[in-house]
Amino acid sequence: MNKLLPGLPFVASYSGGKDSALAIHRAVQSGMKLQALLITYNVDRGRSWFHGIPAEVLAEVERAVGAPVRLIRTTGPEYAAAFEAALAEEKALGARACVFGDIDIQGHLDWCSERCRAAGLEACFPLWQEERLELVKECLASGFKPIVTVVDTRRLPADFAGQPLTEELLDEMARRGADPCGENGEYHTFVPEGPIFARPIPVAVGPAQLVDGYAVAPLAAR
Repeated sequence: MNKLLPGLPFVASYSGGKDSALAIHRAVQSGMKLQALLITYNVDRGRSWFHGIPAEVLAEVERAVGAPVRLIRTTGPEYAAAFEAALAEEKALGARACVFGDIDIQGHLDWCSERCRAAGLEACFPLWQEERLELVKECLASGFKPIVTVVDTRRLPADFAGQPLTEELLDEMARRGADPCGENGEYHTFVPEGPIFARPIPVAVGPAQLVDGYAVAPLAAR
């Protein structure tokens, strides 16, 4: 398992959230060369898996980051195979590694590592086994400005959705017994501004909607 491989061209498994943004930032700071962002896209729902980012916003991400954003379009059953195929195609274009934002869930590391082995790429985990809260604080201190977009209402109040992620909000999450990094699925974020982007991403955040026990603040390009 690698944390960073300075000098290598890489693709990043991009969710739109704070952890993948920080992992990409660390990789670029180490001298790795960003080739593309890969994001899995739910064709049935018309938005990214897990973080629910629409294609119009991802197009703005591509303009801001200055590298292609590749949508891995899948309905679910072929998810792993589609991810491997995208990695293999990026390898043919010059990538030598894929960077992931996973922190400490072994099953995630194993899944990502297996996809990379199948495609012939190195797997890099810049944040692996670091203290969760310190990583969120580093993300904020580095200039990233995450927005909470999805909240599990069994663990956190619905009105957290749509709010900027700040140290004050982290403190409130901790008081409620939630993991402030959200590694247990308490919340997801979208990062429209930070050091990996040449300019802020023009995004509007709509009022939160309740969907299957989750409060979701929809995103749209401005």
